[in-house]
Amino acid sequence: MSAPLIELQEIEKHFGPVIALAGVSLSVMAGECHCLLGDNGAGKSTFIKTMSGVHKPSYGRILVDGKEVTFNDPRDAMAAGVATVYQDLAMIPLMSVTRNFWMGREPERRIGPIKVFDHKKAGAITVEEMAKMGIHLRSADQAVGTLSGGERQTVAISRAVYFGARVLILDEPTSALGVRQTANVLSTIDAVRKKGIGVVFITHNVRHALAVGDRFTVINHGKTLGTAKRGEINAEQLQDLMAGGRELVELESSLGGTV
Repeated sequence: MSAPLIELQEIEKHFGPVIALAGVSLSVMAGECHCLLGDNGAGKSTFIKTMSGVHKPSYGRILVDGKEVTFNDPRDAMAAGVATVYQDLAMIPLMSVTRNFWMGREPERRIGPIKVFDHKKAGAITVEEMAKMGIHLRSADQAVGTLSGGERQTVAISRAVYFGARVLILDEPTSALGVRQTANVLSTIDAVRKKGIGVVFITHNVRHALAVGDRFTVINHGKTLGTAKRGEINAEQLQDLMAGGRELVELESSLGGTV
């Protein structure tokens, strides 16, 4: 059996006396969507930043293709094929879809001794890559701010995939979207997974996780509460784990079943 694309083993992260992560483990195989679930304050954001090179773990190991690595910054993670799409998407609304897609990596062509942005080539690739994810643009020249929230998510995901992501970390991509836009994003995640890319889908929405997830890991108070495969756990069980498991049951009993 091949090694996971990325594996984090017993990750701890301390900020002075504060322990943000206290032994979280997670692995991602090629073509798998591994959902990381947890309520607000569970430690999801710290874990994302550790996986993507923003934070160095205080303890624990990170392995890529079975080999231990050290990410000193996000560039190291990106060089290893680990890309992160954050909630803010890092896009400029008034700039075109093409410009946002290629930001910092613009293809060039020469006019005599001068190098200029090859807008025609960039636009054609942008349209093609978006179409692969099920989004058919009227024009890649339209401002990215005119797209729906789900379409902007797809721009960010397509961009990461085109530039070589082998592991794609998605930070709450459906949290502020309506039903149709959420469906677009979940379809995009499925398309990415079918390309053999590993996806880490961070969410607090159990229904969205179950729609596309192959495995599910729940964290609470910086600790892993468990990992289950599709079919081994249902929505109610996931929700209970996220909310504190036994603590929630005890609270519900003390309040007369009103939680």
